[in-house]
Amino acid sequence: MPSLEIPVSKNQYIEMEITGLGHAGEGVGKYQGFTLFVNGALPGERAKVKVIKLNKNYGYGRLIEVLEKSSERVEPLCAVYQQCGGCQLQHLSYQEQLVQKRRIVEDNLLRIGGIKDVIIHDTLGMDKPWNYRNKSQVPIAEREGGLIAGFYAKGTHDVIQMNQCLIQQEENDRIVQLTREIAENLGISAYDERTHKGILRHIVARIGVNTGELMLILVATSEQFPQKEQLIKQLTTVVPNLSSLILNINPARTNVILGKRSVTLWGSDVIYDTIGNIRFAISPLSFYQVNPEQTKVLYDKALEYTGLTGTENVIDAYCGIGTISLFLAKRAKHVYGVEVVPEAIVDAKKNAKLNGIDNVTFVVGEAEKVIPKWQQEGLQIDVLVVDPPRKGLDEALIRTIIELKPARMVYVSCNPSTLARDLRLLVDGGFEVQEVQPVDMFPQTMHVECCVLLIYEGK
Repeated sequence: MPSLEIPVSKNQYIEMEITGLGHAGEGVGKYQGFTLFVNGALPGERAKVKVIKLNKNYGYGRLIEVLEKSSERVEPLCAVYQQCGGCQLQHLSYQEQLVQKRRIVEDNLLRIGGIKDVIIHDTLGMDKPWNYRNKSQVPIAEREGGLIAGFYAKGTHDVIQMNQCLIQQEENDRIVQLTREIAENLGISAYDERTHKGILRHIVARIGVNTGELMLILVATSEQFPQKEQLIKQLTTVVPNLSSLILNINPARTNVILGKRSVTLWGSDVIYDTIGNIRFAISPLSFYQVNPEQTKVLYDKALEYTGLTGTENVIDAYCGIGTISLFLAKRAKHVYGVEVVPEAIVDAKKNAKLNGIDNVTFVVGEAEKVIPKWQQEGLQIDVLVVDPPRKGLDEALIRTIIELKPARMVYVSCNPSTLARDLRLLVDGGFEVQEVQPVDMFPQTMHVECCVLLIYEGK
């Protein structure tokens, strides 16, 4: 086939219609059949665009002027929204964000998975879609001899000073800036990833939204640094609600925020929070959903989809620290959780004990190896729940699931594209997608979670 002739050239100015949103929140449209992504443009708008980059089948444009505005365009509330890479959709009304997130799920299921004629419900959103994040991870940098704490500019590792993040819990913002001021006054240097010198890399604040307990994590290149005792003294004095002060050591030349070793400088090793009536202990390295209000919404939907009556054996693959497992255990005969991260299983067992839940079994290992072993031992599984990372299900696990043939399966996903890919394979293996419920866990951003119910129909 002859290649498509590109109808535009770099640096050309054009006028075009925007018809959708890309995966990073950019406006998407076609100019004479050629797809262009335009950051800042919205569906339903006509825009003047400068072409800045061209690939074989698509290109990128810079928004010069909105010629016809969408009725859903709003003024972003954040003062540094245009510079910061944290949010992508503050310029779109919240109700329209929910509409677009459903469309993204629908488009991915059809385009990638070839899945159509399935019920996709309206996205479940928040009444107040601000100040929802319970965890703040803020890089530290030096500017003109002082320390700044903020977030990275779009597409860079250049830190923008930011005193307030509108999707962050206000208490986390406050403690981060207090810590920055104290560290600066004590002459503690910021880590420079270019030179691999300096002490303080990140300030991480975690709050138990429903308990009020606060954990502060100082990420440093070394356990030994100047003024450490004075830093501890001042922090514990000026932050009266501090429950836990942790030093995390990360000496590596890496973009990964947390190192593998943590030391408790003051207070407790963990903080606690609740989702519904389940209490969780959260350690510095624990994965815990950042929006507990919407996590309850998501898990309630997962519980509904399992259809549990109290007689079922359930497997929770990718169980993490046991968040979904413990929700399910209230309604199941027994829940079997499997997770490849040993530390997460240690936390899961602690959380089960913390809540007095004894009809759960947590095992370290790869689900595609552990589940067949359980089956060989005679375990009969009624319901399977999976909640994988963004990369989706391991291919070996999909084969295992198809061989296992659970009557009912619930797939919790944080990535519509890998969800669509996996659903295609599961449908080909005998499952039928019954319904899909998008949940907005991350307002003002492009991220959307889904809860999917599948029934095994066989072949």
